[in-house]
Amino acid sequence: MSKVTQPRRAQFKTLSYATIIGVALSSAPAMAQNANDSADEGKNIIVVTAQFREQNLQDIPLAITAVTGEMIEAKSQTNLQQVADTAPNVAIRPQGASFGPSVTASIRGVGQNDFNPAFEPGVGIYIDDVYYPQLTGAIFDLLDVDRVEILRGPQGTLTGRNSAGGAIKFFSRKPTGDNSGFVEATYGSRNRIGLRAAADFGLTDNLAMRISGVFKEQDGYVDRIDYGCENPTSGIPSTNAGGGDCVVSKLGGIGYQALRGIMQWTPSDRVELTVSADYVKDERTIAGEVLLNTGPVPAPNTANNGVPLSNNFICGKFCNYSTTGQPGIVWQPALEVAPGVFIDPLGAAGTVLSATSGTDQSKYTGWGVSANLKIELNDWMQLTSITGYREFDTEFFTDDDLTPIHTNFGRNFLTNESFSQELRLNLEPTDGVNVTLGGYYFEQDSVYDSFQDIRYVSVFPLQFRQPDPTSAEAKAVFANVGWEVTDLLTINVGVRYTDESKDQTYFRLNLDGTVNRFVDPVGAANGIGSPGALSGNTAHYSADRLDYRVAVDYRFSDAFLGYASVSTGFKGGGTNPRPFNADQLIPFNPEKVTAYEVGFKSDLLDNRLRFNGSVFLNDYTDLQIPVNACPGAPCAARFNAGDAVVKGVELELSAEPVDGLLIDGAVSYIDQKLKEGSLNPAAAIPPFGTNPGGVDPSDPPTVPKWKANLGMQYKAELGDSGSITPRLDFTYQAKQYTGPDTSVTPRGRTFLPSFTTLNGRLTWRNADEDLDISLEVTNITNEYYFLSRFNLLGAGGGFDKALPARPREWALTVKKKF
Repeated sequence: MSKVTQPRRAQFKTLSYATIIGVALSSAPAMAQNANDSADEGKNIIVVTAQFREQNLQDIPLAITAVTGEMIEAKSQTNLQQVADTAPNVAIRPQGASFGPSVTASIRGVGQNDFNPAFEPGVGIYIDDVYYPQLTGAIFDLLDVDRVEILRGPQGTLTGRNSAGGAIKFFSRKPTGDNSGFVEATYGSRNRIGLRAAADFGLTDNLAMRISGVFKEQDGYVDRIDYGCENPTSGIPSTNAGGGDCVVSKLGGIGYQALRGIMQWTPSDRVELTVSADYVKDERTIAGEVLLNTGPVPAPNTANNGVPLSNNFICGKFCNYSTTGQPGIVWQPALEVAPGVFIDPLGAAGTVLSATSGTDQSKYTGWGVSANLKIELNDWMQLTSITGYREFDTEFFTDDDLTPIHTNFGRNFLTNESFSQELRLNLEPTDGVNVTLGGYYFEQDSVYDSFQDIRYVSVFPLQFRQPDPTSAEAKAVFANVGWEVTDLLTINVGVRYTDESKDQTYFRLNLDGTVNRFVDPVGAANGIGSPGALSGNTAHYSADRLDYRVAVDYRFSDAFLGYASVSTGFKGGGTNPRPFNADQLIPFNPEKVTAYEVGFKSDLLDNRLRFNGSVFLNDYTDLQIPVNACPGAPCAARFNAGDAVVKGVELELSAEPVDGLLIDGAVSYIDQKLKEGSLNPAAAIPPFGTNPGGVDPSDPPTVPKWKANLGMQYKAELGDSGSITPRLDFTYQAKQYTGPDTSVTPRGRTFLPSFTTLNGRLTWRNADEDLDISLEVTNITNEYYFLSRFNLLGAGGGFDKALPARPREWALTVKKKF
């Protein structure tokens, strides 16, 4: 089909090996390539499609981390989070139990930490060029992956949507019809069992199919303990009817199954149709969080047999006392809400709250189908159609405080379906000119049906169901032109016009379907949809936007490419999806960014050293931030805080100093500052104004200021006995801002502490290279660190909790190719 653009470089021999050492010490790596044949000029060619056509990674004026399936395997990586850990200024993290099977995703400080479908992710995730619209279920297993491309910086003109921070693209191995395949089995720590397999076969001369699957199980690593059983004199009754062991279950387990089928039909040398389908089932215990701190809870409805919430319920590094429900009670307000001020709102005293119950299980089921059709209309014109449909549903339960004290329990159900269609017309009207014209359509329908039993609020009872539907639609047209002005100079210009809309309808209901009078008194009195009611109210958001990108690259030598670019992007707006009264229907505008980037790409010393770098400055308007204080209490809203400047540096390295020795790594730095004169008075930051939300976003959210990683492996040939390859991977991340904490100071902030990890892998491969036996150890030093944190002390929730990473684990894997 389309041809790879050949690299405009040969070999360059101007740096000394001393320079290699200096670069390796001052930077760090991120490249994925098998480089055993040093003399082969094409050995380092990684083909990517970021600019709508197949190009060499080193010829694109864009910061990209491209990782092949071979390097993913060498690093013992099995999911998206692990790949993101090696990319500069990229953070993908699993969320705690309160957010279900979802992730936080951020590139260069732009992203999202809330799975609610009313929010836009800010980082576009694509599976074989089909957009995945949610953060739920986004810790993808790297099942039979050909490569992963991580594009940093706004991709508004190059990808479907929601890529203001960047885009992550998965590309599956396509069928070739060569009757090949593999089978892989793993056993490891805590009864870890893993099975992977793939088969590639030809059905006819022009029809091939590839089927792959994965099965993974592992016991959890955080003990859920029955507090009353372990502390029989505490006054809190045990729920362990069987007695004996007080450990009820192991949280943070794995129970994952996936199947993918891809069929490729090439009826002629000008037509290629690829159809794929996949199915995922993820059933496991919820994320294993631990309690870090507690605070005062003013409501008198939370104590268990008179025992209040306190630090006595802090369990340890890998355990908690969470429960799976809350008893029915007669709600009583905290009469004295301020010195001398007493309240009994809406006659709430004596209101009966129903008992709530659930499980400690998280369930996710998803599937999708897609079709990619390419037609070579003539020698200089190609038409591409990309059609995709995806659907998932998930169910999870949360005891937010992780104790037997009854502050907050939730039952959560989320369904989502989406459809997308993209058309591209690629033209090469003359040598050195590549034009892409296209159109894009996307629609999504979600229902987030949540039942909340919140008892830490002293003003009125909060026990309600919120089956809120959200629908979204986006349409776009785009154009991109690449012009090789000379053999050395290339200019790329792209534009995209987007028109998008979103509707969310709110319901705040009792269990019997009637309107809840405490959250929605107007709706309870006058009916759903009545003026001023929350229930039946539909918040509408719409916006249109013209984004552009201009990039210029210059080939200074065969080995060195420099580039500069300016691009724009945006993250869509909307309305607060979690209002606790009608006054909290607070809209927020799109977050807009203009990004400036200067970078270089180099292949030096006979292609033994690849060294890429970039410096960027992102100028933001209407930065979106979460707040936990707004009209009424509690609150979980978004505000446009104002404008901000984010700047950073990224370096990537890959080297083969001698045959068989591979070194790869990366280092990055990022800094964010709010523009003082731009602050929104509604969400102003001290000392510049009042701060209702306790927010100080002077740190980039969901990404650490510093990241570094370094990997080394050496393939030792053993003749007829095959080869043995040891590998070590080092990762460092600085502390990471996760949100406000006003429990101590108005400008308090919450962070994840810094951490350093070391992973190792030893692989023996037979002489025919069709049998591998690998021993891996992850987190060799048994570093204790956190992946996410949820702090509601400032909001009166009474808890600060975190999700610890997995302790040291080992696994033995056998893989047979055929």
